[in-house]
Amino acid sequence: MPIADGVSFDLTVIWAFIIAFAVLVYVVLDGFDLGLGMLFAVEPEGEDRDIMMNSVAPVWDGNETWLVLGGGGLFAAFPLAYALILPALYAPIMAMLLALIFRGVAFEFRWRTKRWRPVWDLAFIGGSAMAALTQGITLGGLLQGIQIDKAARSYSGGWWDWLTPFTIMVGLAVMVGYMLLGATWLVMKTEGPLQTRMRSRAWVLGVGTVIFMGVVSLWTPFLQDGYYSRWFGGWNIVLAALVGAMVLGLAFGMFRTLMVKHHDYWPFLFALGMFVLGFIGLGYSMFPYIVPVEVTIWEAAAPRNSQIFMLVGASVLIPVILAYTAYSYWVFRGKMDPNDGYH
Repeated sequence: MPIADGVSFDLTVIWAFIIAFAVLVYVVLDGFDLGLGMLFAVEPEGEDRDIMMNSVAPVWDGNETWLVLGGGGLFAAFPLAYALILPALYAPIMAMLLALIFRGVAFEFRWRTKRWRPVWDLAFIGGSAMAALTQGITLGGLLQGIQIDKAARSYSGGWWDWLTPFTIMVGLAVMVGYMLLGATWLVMKTEGPLQTRMRSRAWVLGVGTVIFMGVVSLWTPFLQDGYYSRWFGGWNIVLAALVGAMVLGLAFGMFRTLMVKHHDYWPFLFALGMFVLGFIGLGYSMFPYIVPVEVTIWEAAAPRNSQIFMLVGASVLIPVILAYTAYSYWVFRGKMDPNDGYH
């Protein structure tokens, strides 16, 4: 079924959407988790830290299932893209995985010792910050483009191509955005002085997130000609203005429900909406390229029979993961009781 000139809705497009969906769900679910870890640095009281960690302890490891699904899906459905992207971004991706291991270990070990608890708290803060920073750098490195040798079907860039002012800026933007998600999550899950402090921090972080989204949106079109024509060519500028207005509308809703109406749930949902809209915008910028602007999803795709075989497995696996994820959040819904911790 044609959806545009030269583009058809086929198995390859379905797999591109599956992987994009997995990455989006990971960002939505693990973003507030990593942001909460970074907010540990400004909440020195042990009791507050216990409440913060208990609010995500039942669900944090399940959130990372989606990262595995996205990475594994990329390897299986788009092997050429996997072979081109990974060598270009080895350093930030390996740093992200090590950081996720450190914070994962800290989850369990900080409850087993009082003497070394500050060390594990530091591992939790550092691991969360490094994971968020490197995820942003990886995104920035992909957006700015990867040098490839098309004849040899291999990466042809240098070791440090991923380290540029743009990638650092995207890394910082992701850190601030994740901390906004973490602060609004804690507004939803806590009460009392901790919730009040998180409302104030969410307001500051919300302003920072809007500024960073604006900078990334204005900088990205000038990285590649394809990005520029996609957003600013002809009537497309109307779409760019509409997306910007929607982001500002969501931000207004978040600030109003956060500080004026003092709602507990809506600020988190509005913040998630800003992330989802930003993610859709990035996808619109890149499609149909999987390695901008060198390799399309069809050029990088696995053989058709392999895609069909994997789609059968995904059609069973993804609903199961969605079901147990939803069930976990339903079971552990509501406010945290300081006297009834998870651990």
